[in-house]
Amino acid sequence: MHKFSTALLVSSLLFATPAMAGADHDHGSGGHSHAHGPVSGDVAAMKASNKVKSMVASGKLDKSWAGVKATGVSQKTFGHDPEWVVTFKNPKISDASKQTLYVFFTLDGMYIAANYTGN
Repeated sequence: MHKFSTALLVSSLLFATPAMAGADHDHGSGGHSHAHGPVSGDVAAMKASNKVKSMVASGKLDKSWAGVKATGVSQKTFGHDPEWVVTFKNPKISDASKQTLYVFFTLDGMYIAANYTGN
């Protein structure tokens, strides 16, 4: 019985360690950083395009946004932290104030937010 208990203890520690190691890792949006470092503007644009598609699929954006390509990628500083800002323009939207969509990411590629104001 002792060998079984020891094997059970060892296997539970082996399987528990990865979960416990990641338990305090923040996967939320914004405010956290990975050791991977900054992503390029091209990667930010790709991530933003994927986010727009996801927002269309979830009904947060009109279906006409699905095929819209990024028209600009830049770094802007809001507060203390620089961010990637990826811009999309959709002339199919009748409300002119909602034809330009801005998608924000941390420099290491974590999604922050999207809006029509760019702020």
